[in-house]
Amino acid sequence: MSETSGRPFRLPAPGRPDASAGAAAETAGRPFRLPAPRRTGAPGEHASETTARLRPVPADPVPDEPAAPFGRSSVQGTTTTRPAPPPRPAHRPSAPAAPVTPDPALSWSATRPLVSFGEPEGYDGDARPRPLGRRGASQAAAAAVCLVLGLGLISGAVTGSWLVGGSGDEGAPSTFAAAGSLWHSVPVDQLFPPTVQGRGAGPGGADRTWTRIAVAPDSDCKDAFDPLLRKALAPVGCERLLRATYTDATESYVTTVGLLFTTADAPGMTALANRFRKERLDRRSDLMPLPYAAKGTPAAGFGAPQRASWTVSVLTEAPVVVYAVSGWADGRTVDDPQPAGDAVEADATTAVAQAGLGNEAQGLADRVERDFRRNVRSASEQPS
Repeated sequence: MSETSGRPFRLPAPGRPDASAGAAAETAGRPFRLPAPRRTGAPGEHASETTARLRPVPADPVPDEPAAPFGRSSVQGTTTTRPAPPPRPAHRPSAPAAPVTPDPALSWSATRPLVSFGEPEGYDGDARPRPLGRRGASQAAAAAVCLVLGLGLISGAVTGSWLVGGSGDEGAPSTFAAAGSLWHSVPVDQLFPPTVQGRGAGPGGADRTWTRIAVAPDSDCKDAFDPLLRKALAPVGCERLLRATYTDATESYVTTVGLLFTTADAPGMTALANRFRKERLDRRSDLMPLPYAAKGTPAAGFGAPQRASWTVSVLTEAPVVVYAVSGWADGRTVDDPQPAGDAVEADATTAVAQAGLGNEAQGLADRVERDFRRNVRSASEQPS
């Protein structure tokens, strides 16, 4: 025992009790190979051994296995053990292990559960799973109800718009009739306010303020229009004509605005509006309205030769034609009048356009028409 205390203890290889330590070192550089199948017994102790060796338990031979993927194995007796593999770097992938022929009785593939992928499921209102993409009978019924309700709301909105005189091509019968009677049921200050604010109505978006200087007595249409314009308006008839003349804040311009109440029905007004639009009758200088010149006012000299710009609008939801005509307040004549639709263009360079007379006619007519529509809505909403 004293002879071996200074060096590490090594077990001799089986069957070679007298092998030296150099024999084990000699095999360190060679690749590891598995030993032959285990023997059924171990040799007895040799007389030269000073210590008792461990005796392996005999076992049945096992199939050959491939070499371990890491390092080499150490042999102790007839039992083979493999050292644990060294730690791998986290960023380097590990080399795949050599294929191993598994025991069919212990194979994982023979014992793993069978997994199948079916149609994905959702959940209904009662938290019960149902396949996605299918609708239950209750959902289909709810969708049908929503569709019916939506169509009902839309049709109701359209009907309500028709009853209160919306922006359709033809007004409702009640609204149309109410509009035709406003000439004798609405005060003149509501049809032609004493002061009209034209915010952004001037050239370049400038504000305008118009002051009423004269109101003509209500009358028929005799001598109220030039013969050609009277002929164009004849299909809708003439129930009553209302007119008023305004001037701007500087009293440089005068503008007459008129409301012609016709005897036509809604289809007749629609036909006239279509003709004016298709034939561009509102752009013809021989179809300009006549102004109303009141004595003792800045519009005293405002006659036919002083007409500079004009606009004509045929309404379809009311039996009314709205028009306006403008000119200079100093009585100067105009040889080349221009329709307001052309004079308000940004690139218009005529004297009428540069002076803003197109904005005077168009801006005042728009606001009088807006007030008239408001009066029509108020009249149609009142109980009869």
